[in-house]
Amino acid sequence: MTGANEWRRYDSWPPKGTKQNTLYLREKGGLSFEKPSMKEGYDEYVNDPDKPVPYTNEIRHWYNAAFMLEDQRFAARRPDVLVYQTEPLEEQVTIAGPIQVNLFGSTSGTDCDWIVKLIDVFPDDTPNPVPNPTKVIFGGYQMLVRGDVLRGKFRNSLARPEPYVPGKVTETFFELQAALHRFKQGHRIMVQIQSTWFPMIDLNPGVFTDIYHASESDFRKTTQRVYRSGKESSHFVIPVLE
Repeated sequence: MTGANEWRRYDSWPPKGTKQNTLYLREKGGLSFEKPSMKEGYDEYVNDPDKPVPYTNEIRHWYNAAFMLEDQRFAARRPDVLVYQTEPLEEQVTIAGPIQVNLFGSTSGTDCDWIVKLIDVFPDDTPNPVPNPTKVIFGGYQMLVRGDVLRGKFRNSLARPEPYVPGKVTETFFELQAALHRFKQGHRIMVQIQSTWFPMIDLNPGVFTDIYHASESDFRKTTQRVYRSGKESSHFVIPVLE
């Protein structure tokens, strides 16, 4: 159990006693168990394949196997990453099982990637570890719990890819890997949404095409919108262990 740093053994998976709770995207970067009103709108960002969001903040010549340990603040400060978080938790929340993602989104192109990251945000007054050879700052640390990507054209079928209609709101569903994690009291639950995670995920040109044979001119900027109204409420279903 990450977050609590404990080993647990269960008779079944997900464990008995889990309950599906829904976290909704809210205005002004909020994340809440309360469903938004019909009046809330959308958030948007411009995705530029020439300036992709990196999966690691380190300058590496090869894969960084420890990327999941990195503080995600380097991504949260970018204009092409949407960030949503809860208020500090009044009591601990333990998730046990897969996380379901339901995005109501649109793109100005005909294809795009959706990268979703679930993050545990530490309180600002969290003391640093001792010893601290890597000089990590635990106050406000954004701990990556899970992250995954869906290439939008495969949202309905891996065998039959479909283009997006530019500007049309489309529901996209996928599942993050299962997790056993405890968000402690006083921590926040955060979600980050982006469209590049380079170079771990290859670049999507924003055009419905065979990417392996795409030309340089196929790659272009696109605008992604994520909706959070009552009718089109992007949300996440998390298995909470009671």
